Amino acid sequence: MSKTLPLKELAKIVGPDRVFTALEERLCYAYDATFMEYKPDVVIKPANTEQVARVLELAYREGIPVHPRGAATGLSGGSVPQGGGIALVLTAMNSIYEVNRQDMLAVVGPGVITADLHRAVEAEGLFYPPDPGSSEFCTMGGNVAESAGGPRGLKYGVTRDYVLGLEVVLADGRVMRCGGRTVKNVTGYDLCRLFTGSEGTLGVITEITVRLLALPKAVKTMLASFNN
Repeated sequence: MSKTLPLKELAKIVGPDRVFTALEERLCYAYDATFMEYKPDVVIKPANTEQVARVLELAYREGIPVHPRGAATGLSGGSVPQGGGIALVLTAMNSIYEVNRQDMLAVVGPGVITADLHRAVEAEGLFYPPDPGSSEFCTMGGNVAESAGGPRGLKYGVTRDYVLGLEVVLADGRVMRCGGRTVKNVTGYDLCRLFTGSEGTLGVITEITVRLLALPKAVKTMLASFNN
């Protein structure tokens, strides 16, 4: 970018230890699982929704591009900072806030590792079906942004089929909630499905509510061979 970044203001928002400007630090956030590579001008690691909102408000005011990023395991270039600006890394927002057996749902931060959610809900006799191939290190925020699937998607569907509610920070820093905690939530526009799969272009996802299923009693593998 040609314009000067407001680094002091960004440091006041998230703390100086969460702002990274050195070349070697920025190179670590310049790519995803594609072959594309574009360096951000600065890397920011917010710790909560308020910090995300204030960073976006500042970026909106100054006309600075913002690229939300999780573990960068995506294959579509969704987190690659092609326009420079801010790489907004959400991996520090990695709390599992709730696993509710009665309501069969979980509430998580965008930085939660997908496999960690699998293990947490299975310990309660529940099941979260989406299983991307990178589940041991990809994040839930990225899964929602890309509507990730996985091998179990053939039977159970993809991430979009399990998102009940979202907290999202819009480009100008406003925080909104869409969806809820119930499967039958049919009033108004289905904004959860709009944000799911939007690849960070509509807002930054800061909290996710997903529905769960009962844990299957058994898992079997079937092999089918064909002569032609």
